[in-house]
Amino acid sequence: MSEDKSGLRKIIHCDCDCFYAAVEMRDDPSLSQFPIAIGGKSDRRGVVATCNYKARKYGVRSAMPTGQALKLCPDLVVIPATMAKYREASLKIRQIFYRYTDKVEPLSLDEAFLDVSDCTQCSGSATLIAEEIRRAIASEVGVTASAGVAPNKFLAKVASDLNKPDGQYVITPQNIDAFVEQLEVKRIYGVGKVTNEKLLRMGVKTCGDLQRFELLDLVDKFGVFGKRLYDLCRGIDTRPVNANSRRKSLSVERTYSGDLSDQSACLAKLPELLIELRSRLRRVDSDYIVTKQFIKVKFDDFTTTTVERVLSDGLTQEGFVALFDDAWQRGARPVRLIGLGVRFIDAGEPGRALQLDLFD
Repeated sequence: MSEDKSGLRKIIHCDCDCFYAAVEMRDDPSLSQFPIAIGGKSDRRGVVATCNYKARKYGVRSAMPTGQALKLCPDLVVIPATMAKYREASLKIRQIFYRYTDKVEPLSLDEAFLDVSDCTQCSGSATLIAEEIRRAIASEVGVTASAGVAPNKFLAKVASDLNKPDGQYVITPQNIDAFVEQLEVKRIYGVGKVTNEKLLRMGVKTCGDLQRFELLDLVDKFGVFGKRLYDLCRGIDTRPVNANSRRKSLSVERTYSGDLSDQSACLAKLPELLIELRSRLRRVDSDYIVTKQFIKVKFDDFTTTTVERVLSDGLTQEGFVALFDDAWQRGARPVRLIGLGVRFIDAGEPGRALQLDLFD
C-alpha cells in the first residue's frame, strides 16, 4: 500500500490473539489442548479476562462471569492472571514496534496503532512491515498477532479483526469505497447494541445503507455522534496516530430506550455496566493508576449529575451503589442514562500496574 497524493497515511493496527491466554500456553504448551480462560474464581464473583479459541467455541467470552463460563464449558481451565508476565511480553512487543517507527499509539498491553508512512524498511510497504512485525512477535515473544493495514485508524482496526487469529488484512486507498459499502455498521466503534438497533429500524445494516442519509439527518438523530457516523461510513478518519496520547479517565455508559422508572430499576443495571468497565480496564496500558471511581446519571428532563469518590478499597459494585444513591437524591426522577467510570493518574513508570483487584 503506498501513500497517494491526497496524503493518506499508512497505518497498521496490531493486536495479539487472546494475549493473556497465549502467554500462558506459551509457558505451558500442554494448556493448548484444553479450553482455558484467564480470570477470577467463580466463588468470588470473578469474570473472564480473556480465553483461548477452544473456549470461545463453547460461547465463553471476555467479561463473562466465571460461573457462567463454567456452565457453558464444564472442562474450562481457569487460570489466575499473572500481570508481571504479561507486562514483560508487552514490553518486548513494543520494542519490536519501535524498530520500524516511533509513531506508536498503544491501546493496551497487546494492541497498538503504528504510523509507518515514513518508514523506509521493506521498501516502504506497510503490508510487508506488518508481516515482519508479526513474524518477529511470534519468534521473539512466542505469541501470535493479527494486523490490519489501511490508510487510517478506523479502517486499520476493523481490518485487524478480519483474519484472526494469526493473519492480516489490507485495505488499499483504491478499495476503501468498495470495502465500506458492504461493512456492517455494528463494526463502527461507538455503535453499540442500542445504536445498532436504532439504525436497523432506519433500514440501515451496512455503511452503504448509512451513506444514503445526509449529514444533517444523522446529526438530528444521533447528535454529535452523527457527524462521526457520516464520516466513518465513508471510510473517512483523519485522526493521527498519537504517540503521546495519555488517558485521564475511562468510562462506559448506556442510554436506555425506555426510562428507568425508579431507584431499583437503575440499580439492576449496575452489574452489567461494571463487568464491561472491568473488561475495558484490563486493556488499558499498565502505566496508569486508578485513583477515583465515578457515576454519571442523566434524568428524563435531561439534567445530568456526576458523583465521584477516591478509590480506597477496590472497584466494587457496592462503591457504585453508594455513588448512585447520592446521584439519585439530586434528581429522584426517571433515568435515561447511566455511566460508570474511573479516573487515572499517569504513573510514568513502565511496568507499574493498576492498583485494582480486578480478577477476584
